Amino acid sequence: MNETWVTVVGGGLAGTEAAWQIAERGLRVRLYEMRPRKMTPAHTTGHLAELVCSNSLGSDLIDRAPGLLKDELRKLDSLLIRCATEAAVPAGGALAVDRDIFAQTVTQRIASHPHIEIVREEVTRIPGEPAIIATGPLTSDALAADIARLTGSQYLYFWDAIAPIVTLESIDFTRAFRASRFDRHSPIHSDIAQADTDQADAEPDAQPKGDYINCPMTREEYDAFVDALLTAETATLRDFELRDEQFFEGCLPIEVLARRGRQALAFGPMRPIGIRDPRTGRRPYAVVQLRQDNLAGSLYNLVGFQTNLKFPEQERVLRLIPGLGNAEFVRFGQIHRNTFINAPALLDPTMRYRHGEQRGYPALFFAGQIVGVEGYAGNIATGLVAGLNMARLLQGQPLLSLPPTTMIGALCHYVSHAEPEDFQPMKANFGILPPLEGELGGRWPRDKRARAAMHVARAQADLEAFLARSCDNT
Repeated sequence: MNETWVTVVGGGLAGTEAAWQIAERGLRVRLYEMRPRKMTPAHTTGHLAELVCSNSLGSDLIDRAPGLLKDELRKLDSLLIRCATEAAVPAGGALAVDRDIFAQTVTQRIASHPHIEIVREEVTRIPGEPAIIATGPLTSDALAADIARLTGSQYLYFWDAIAPIVTLESIDFTRAFRASRFDRHSPIHSDIAQADTDQADAEPDAQPKGDYINCPMTREEYDAFVDALLTAETATLRDFELRDEQFFEGCLPIEVLARRGRQALAFGPMRPIGIRDPRTGRRPYAVVQLRQDNLAGSLYNLVGFQTNLKFPEQERVLRLIPGLGNAEFVRFGQIHRNTFINAPALLDPTMRYRHGEQRGYPALFFAGQIVGVEGYAGNIATGLVAGLNMARLLQGQPLLSLPPTTMIGALCHYVSHAEPEDFQPMKANFGILPPLEGELGGRWPRDKRARAAMHVARAQADLEAFLARSCDNT
């Protein structure tokens, strides 16, 4: 076994995946996680890989970008995707997990690895030894200042949001009902499937399973809800004056959406497409969907309902939702700061800090949300890439960049090649993949599903060829 030690800072999704990949290749790892000795505003436990926003890792369908990403992670033997599969709860075509079981499983696997030592301390400076920084959106002030010192770059800030959770037994099923969106292969669905995006990760499955709880609204109920939302008092955010544009578009608070127009929610997280109220046989004017949050099925989160309303205001406004009039809220929504580096000016697609040799940090990598990737699976992917390449660097092997035609490769290429002046976080989507041959010439049909299938086929073939070459060269 190689006696070289690697420091991984941050015990979230990216950090734990990176630590595992390094340790599996025979190197020793010290994984630093400051919780529970020092907590963040968003975390509640000391477990590794604690999920603080949604409990969904997005679609698991292969013809969706998040599904392709997870397919690639499985082929690259991702620890966290295995743990997520073991902790899965029903969510239609999405991979959602019991948060506690998932975090406990990851913590147990990491703690029991003979090559990994977990250190419960805050890291305030970039380590001089080989290191991966995977401290996520809530990087401590001291370490953030040291990263700014090293990079000399302007830090970028935006705000992230988490949704409320209620108990199942407190939901009124005389108003609410179970249903998933319609069969994705039905004629009506084929016309609008692409417009019906995964804003709230409510991916339709091949067959409807009723995995979601639906709270339908009439036009009058919707208008009353929007009126209450627009007049509700929001919590004060520290250090920054909040502006709508500071939010990542995929995680907008409901009050910010409502200010954009009275119908914004009805066309966003409350869209009723694919839902029929069994009591009326008709599509409701709007619908609030709840998704199972734990394996026992006792907790449900409000899909797409991130909010920064004050807690008493949340209780008042959200009880206007049919079926939630007497709901027991075990967690209210919150807003927290999300910090990321200007990665295109700093990183290679291997996740290595490209100026390390000149600055005295020849073996420094970054991974996870701090590099500007969004989505749980994206964070896992960059952790895997950083861990894999750290091991290769220290073992004298050439670093690997996955083909940009793969979803993992495309994410890493995006965060390392986007325009630094306009850089914004990105999650997995087919738009970041290179065009198909002839696609820009207009020779492909307009059918998005057919083009997605072509992207998937190319990605799978290129990943298979990449893995074959990598095995030949090691």
